[in-house]
Amino acid sequence: MTMLPATHPASYLRDELGCQKALFDAQPVLVQRFLEAQAQRLAEASLENPSQVRFTLPDRVIGKAPQNGEMVPMLVLAEMREQTVGGWAGLFQKRDNREQLRQRLNKLEQSSDQTIHTSAALLRYATVVHMVHRMLPAGRTISYRAEEDEAIPTIPVDDGAKGSAITLATDAVSGEDEPADTGRGELQVPYAPAARRFYLPQWVALDDARLLVNSVAEAETHLASMQRYLLILHKAVALATYIAADEDYQRKRYGMLGQLVHQGRALARYKTAEIIRSIKERVAAGKLNRGLSISLPYFDDQKLTTEIRNFDVIPGGRIMFKPVFVVRATHLEQAQVAQDTRMSASTRKYLLFELGMLEQAFYKERE
Repeated sequence: MTMLPATHPASYLRDELGCQKALFDAQPVLVQRFLEAQAQRLAEASLENPSQVRFTLPDRVIGKAPQNGEMVPMLVLAEMREQTVGGWAGLFQKRDNREQLRQRLNKLEQSSDQTIHTSAALLRYATVVHMVHRMLPAGRTISYRAEEDEAIPTIPVDDGAKGSAITLATDAVSGEDEPADTGRGELQVPYAPAARRFYLPQWVALDDARLLVNSVAEAETHLASMQRYLLILHKAVALATYIAADEDYQRKRYGMLGQLVHQGRALARYKTAEIIRSIKERVAAGKLNRGLSISLPYFDDQKLTTEIRNFDVIPGGRIMFKPVFVVRATHLEQAQVAQDTRMSASTRKYLLFELGMLEQAFYKERE
């Protein structure tokens, strides 16, 4: 499952999460609903970086009395309730109001006023809970395994479970491998069997390197959705490290991380095959005698983004294309990639595989 930050032992994070939850649960229902409404605003600000963020502390909280540590109702100073981060001046200074917001919450939590300290802690907790539990859909119970030389598990383990939905035949495509549920109609499944092996099937666009959606653009949209999903989890941890101990956070990060890396690599392989097809079509049409450069996509499993590797095959000019040029160029690029320690070992592995696809596609024609 998810690895917790090394600088914060798992037990410490669990204890802190438990304390914050207990504090929130101790608040009256009206205060909880108020905090949740403010949390929604702060969660959106943590992602979108608006020019200005306004939020309000509750008018009263239940917190520990300084004298004896008992939980008692306390009124929040009226002049401290309204808080503003950023403004029009920040637009010209290019401030990151997401960081300013985090610093403001830190400052409020460090206040000597117990009501201000408690209010800020409650807002922080409510915000990260909203981000993890309400902004992100939950997926299937899934297990992945990792390749022997890789750290990130990305290969779904088939546990025999079938993710499906009972719908009308007009609403979904019936799965051929699904039995009928007697008495309830035919069992219908809206996603391909390959997609149902992953955490959120609705964002699965490829089976290995075979496109399951209508276009590459649609696959890229699915990839962007998965990247945003993990970004929200990342922002939640940046705002409150203890949320990494939350079981829902761990399930969601584990499920989506494996799916994103798998799909990112598969899309890069698909695009590599398309590059090969395009080169061969241009060769057949006699359109590659003025130079050739390749922009090869690959998925970086550290940045969790698709990157581009650019290299020249034939310099610009009137040079007749020969397949051996592609073979030589990929050999040179493979040697450089193998030495590039800026990428993880697994990223280099899959980039070398794509370069190997290019090499093999033209190897037999090199003479």
